[in-house]
Amino acid sequence: MSNHGSTGGPAEGDTFDAGATSLLRQPKAVWATAGASVVAFMGIGLVDPILPSIAQGLKATPSQVSLLFTSYFLITAVAMLVTGFVSSRIGGKKTLLAGLALVVVFAALAGTSGSVGELVGFRAGWGLGNALFVSTALAVIVGAAAGGSAAAILLYESALGLGMACGPLVGALLGNASWRYPFFGTAALMAIGFLCITAFLKEQPKPAKKTSILDPIKALGHGGLASAAVSAFFYNYTFFTILAFTPFVLNMTPYKSGGVFFAWGVLLALFSVIVAPRMQARFGSLKVLGGSLVLLAVDVLVLGYGSHTAAIVCTILSGAFIGVNNTVYTELALGVSDAPRPVASAGYNFVRWFAAAAAPFLAPKIEEWSNIHIPFVVAAVTAVLGAGVVWVRRNALSHEAEELEPRHATEDSVSVFAN
Repeated sequence: MSNHGSTGGPAEGDTFDAGATSLLRQPKAVWATAGASVVAFMGIGLVDPILPSIAQGLKATPSQVSLLFTSYFLITAVAMLVTGFVSSRIGGKKTLLAGLALVVVFAALAGTSGSVGELVGFRAGWGLGNALFVSTALAVIVGAAAGGSAAAILLYESALGLGMACGPLVGALLGNASWRYPFFGTAALMAIGFLCITAFLKEQPKPAKKTSILDPIKALGHGGLASAAVSAFFYNYTFFTILAFTPFVLNMTPYKSGGVFFAWGVLLALFSVIVAPRMQARFGSLKVLGGSLVLLAVDVLVLGYGSHTAAIVCTILSGAFIGVNNTVYTELALGVSDAPRPVASAGYNFVRWFAAAAAPFLAPKIEEWSNIHIPFVVAAVTAVLGAGVVWVRRNALSHEAEELEPRHATEDSVSVFAN
């Protein structure tokens, strides 16, 4: 692959067929980065099953505890503008390690928090580290993976799905003893990831052209990328209403809540890696995305107005729609414009993560102003708005959507996961 040199190609001595399309035949550098990515994504859902425990332990309200997500994603969104600036100056490996080091430090500090304000602040530092790591990790995996960009995206989405599935489970297992333990556990796992990246990812030459802080903003001047980002903004509001607000609605023990969100994460992983490419091949990416967003809106409404059992079922089921959406959005963001992938990814993530910051803060506030059902009505509306943007801007998005590769480049990898 021609772009290995800039993003972290295979380490010397790795024995794999460079033309292989099997998702499992990757260089060690890719596996080390993907493994650390799993832990990074675990950090997102880690606090889900312990939100009520944190509220009780720190004598905080649901809206105060929800700021754990808001501070995390607000800093993540802003930091997306500097990730390319940093990585193009110090190199991909050093950027990954800097991000991992920040996560280790701030996750450990989060476990020592004596107040909800301290915890929110430490989560903000965690978000900065996560932004540096995750955005650079995607570029490394896409550039170094065997089997083309589609195989790389599936590998990245697999890491996302596995991390999102394991995060609530780890949070529940450790959090049942104390809400502090999941934070210490994340710090330990990320320290292991730091060592793996240090050992297996070779230092790469810096790109010839340095990225400026404004490049991701300029990239959003492309109509297709801007459309994907705006649609993803509305979708992310729905996504993180489910992730951050539903645990308070379910009001379950850490174990039970962790089990619900583990099942949710399993569906997310399966549908992002196996189902989404097959649906794209049959119906086309934009139809799949629009239909999945509408179905997610219906699911969220039933979650908000149904019985407790219906809320559990719909929470788990939402993972299927989220998995499909994540895969299609990622492919669109990376391929719809002619901007370099890291720059396009940074601009796209800059926009969509603001919704991830807003939803956890606004959902509890909306409940305080109205009732427990209305936050889900708002989330359903934003999912429909995301589908509306896809429909209205289909011409700007359709060129890339017609050329997405997953049905050809990942047939072998799909069969591996199916088995």
